[in-house]
Amino acid sequence: MSRIAKNPITIPEKIDIAISSDKVDVKGSLGEISIPIPVGYTLEKDDNIIYVKPDKEEFKENPKWGTLRAVVANAVKGVSEGFTKILELNGTGYRAILSGSVLKLSLGYSHDINYEIPKNVKIECPKQNIIKITSHNKELLGKVSSEIRSYRKPEPFKGKGIKYQNEFIFRKEGKKK
Repeated sequence: MSRIAKNPITIPEKIDIAISSDKVDVKGSLGEISIPIPVGYTLEKDDNIIYVKPDKEEFKENPKWGTLRAVVANAVKGVSEGFTKILELNGTGYRAILSGSVLKLSLGYSHDINYEIPKNVKIECPKQNIIKITSHNKELLGKVSSEIRSYRKPEPFKGKGIKYQNEFIFRKEGKKK
């Protein structure tokens, strides 16, 4: 039985939630997210609180119950506050430049990498070696940050590459003579 799914979701002010039998629409100041509801679960709204309830006793054992609650809670937080990830570029000559809706990455290859920014994602480059990614959709934010990181993952010997801000790179010792 899920402990996370039993917790209620509090709704901040200025957030509109429309619950139907098969989906939930969450609207806020930062955007709009629509979430499909799996069969066997219902959402109940009381004033500023949402409860995720299983229809039958057997659905309490299914992990979808906790996942649905977490996805709805992330949608509510996303349209009210938003999510942010920060990437750091470590390496000589590694830099990121923002030009319009394209992020240009110089990562030590013979060519620059042009990354087309999706429409619900905002990217800022406060410094040449820092990329700040913000979005109201947590799933899309993780996808975009992992795609950018995949162009040059951090390697364990010198630590060069693109890493998350709070990520620890396990360093290896080089060859000995």
